[in-house]
Amino acid sequence: MSEIRTFSIRLTEEADYVFRIAFDETPIPDLHTDEESPLGGDSGPNPARLLVAAVANCLSASLLFALRKFKNSPGAITARATGRLERNAEKRWRIGQVDVEIDLPGAASDYSQLDRLLGQFENFCIVTESVRNGIPVDVKVRDAAGDILHDSTRAASPTATWMI
Repeated sequence: MSEIRTFSIRLTEEADYVFRIAFDETPIPDLHTDEESPLGGDSGPNPARLLVAAVANCLSASLLFALRKFKNSPGAITARATGRLERNAEKRWRIGQVDVEIDLPGAASDYSQLDRLLGQFENFCIVTESVRNGIPVDVKVRDAAGDILHDSTRAASPTATWMI
């Protein structure tokens, strides 16, 4: 039997393309997002940037955990991530590639078990491995009365369940 845990967020539109994201049941401060101009006003990160940031953050945290597991004290690691936007066959923008470069503050010889931990840290990154394998996304749209107007789980089209 597999273990399943869930978490929730709540989005609220505050202005054209500006959303407040609340992280339910946590003390985490709300986050504001916005689309790039000319669609939005560039007042916060857009979802594509958040996805790339999540991949880089998860990989960095996973590497830090692995380093510490083998009794290393790496100091502050840094990372730079680049997302490549490209058009798909339907001419819609998609994230086609994410490149992440993580910099350790010391020389390779400063770290014990480096080859071993470098060979496995990516496998423990929840976000990266989820994105790499594709995540099914089911979508429902309701009106003010709570009536379901759209349910991708009931749609006949294979494109109804979106993949990140």
